[in-house]
Amino acid sequence: MAKSKTASRAPAIHIGIAEKDRAAITEGLGRLLADTYTLYLTTHNFHWNVTGPMFNTLHAMFMAQYTELWNAVDPIAERIRSLGHTAPGSYAQFGKLASLKDAPAVPPKALEMVRILVDGHEAVARTARSIFPLADKAGDEPTADLLTQRLTVHEQTAWMLRSLLEE
Repeated sequence: MAKSKTASRAPAIHIGIAEKDRAAITEGLGRLLADTYTLYLTTHNFHWNVTGPMFNTLHAMFMAQYTELWNAVDPIAERIRSLGHTAPGSYAQFGKLASLKDAPAVPPKALEMVRILVDGHEAVARTARSIFPLADKAGDEPTADLLTQRLTVHEQTAWMLRSLLEE
């Protein structure tokens, strides 16, 4: 027995945010997801490959940072799904969407790792901040809340990493 077309279709989304606004917000969230995942991967890479006199400190710091980033990707992807769109999830998609460069093929020296991560956290903060006006205009408080949380983490982490570079 064949199913009718209407029986297999998901019900329309009526959450008080217009489809065009949900599409614009999820496009931005897709970029945020790609940036977050790219920064996660770079941070994890640096955790594995850091060397030098600051090894213990940076190894532990990078682990705390990549763990936080790993835990951030799911809420971002789930917000995209809650808004009725498909979350990007492949390296190819992330490569097209991310504003961050991939991790260097040859691990840099420890302080260069720190500089790269400062740049990465600042870039993710810029991406999150760029979505905020869309969420605010659409009255999308859950997305605005998510963005505020991510901005707090990335700005604070960038500050802490920058502090390592001061003489």
